[in-house]
Amino acid sequence: MKTYTYSKKVSNIDINKLWNVWSDINQWNTWQDDLDYATLEGEFKEGNSFILKPKGGPKVRIQLLKVVPNKQFVDLTTFPLAKMYGDHNFIVRGEEVEIKTTMTIEGPLAFLWNKIVMEGIIKKLDGQTDSLIKKATKG
Repeated sequence: MKTYTYSKKVSNIDINKLWNVWSDINQWNTWQDDLDYATLEGEFKEGNSFILKPKGGPKVRIQLLKVVPNKQFVDLTTFPLAKMYGDHNFIVRGEEVEIKTTMTIEGPLAFLWNKIVMEGIIKKLDGQTDSLIKKATKG
C-alpha cells in the first residue's frame, strides 16, 4: 500500500464556492487542463460514479464512496488487482480552510498502478489545488 497527502491552507475563502466547484464534476475540465472531460452519472452523492477522461489517456470509471457536503468526498478507482482511493477534504479552522487530498493505492499490483497512474496524479495535486482555488474565487 502506498499513501500520499497534499494540503494547502487558504484564508478568507467561501467554503460553499469551493464545494460548488469541487462537486460540479461535469465542469472539471474547465479548470483542470489535463482533462478532456468528466461526466457525473446522477447526483454528486455516495454510490454514484463518474467517467473521467484524462488527455492522452483512457477513460476511467470512478465511484463516489463517501460524500459529506462542504467537507469531504472519497472516491474509488479500480484497476486489475489494485484499488486507488482519493480522500478529498476541506478542513475549516476559523478564517482558514485547509484543502487536503490523500491518495492511497493498495492490492497485489499497487506498485505497478502507482507508477502508471498515481505518481502522475500526485505530481499535479499542487497545481490542481491552485486551479480549484482560482475557479472558486473568480466570481
